[in-house]
Amino acid sequence: MPLARDLLNPSLDHERRQHKKKRLVQSPNSYFMDVKCPGCYKITTVFSHAQTVVLCVGCSTVLCQPKGGKARLTEGKRSRTFCTNRDVNT
Repeated sequence: MPLARDLLNPSLDHERRQHKKKRLVQSPNSYFMDVKCPGCYKITTVFSHAQTVVLCVGCSTVLCQPKGGKARLTEGKRSRTFCTNRDVNT
């Protein structure tokens, strides 16, 4: 009796939906972001699951606020993600 799906070669969509400990290769859901402040154009590194309010170093405006799990960027802020382990297989 064949299995409904391949256990050795799961799809990327299936791997993303699984819990971080139940994946074929364990990887975290969190990542770091470079957030650019629209007022002073300084770049600040922010953790995706930050539990405190992150302020800009130059002008002290709020860059992101904690919202349960992930931190929510405030309106008008631009970000770029980096240092993710999920992109190793792609």
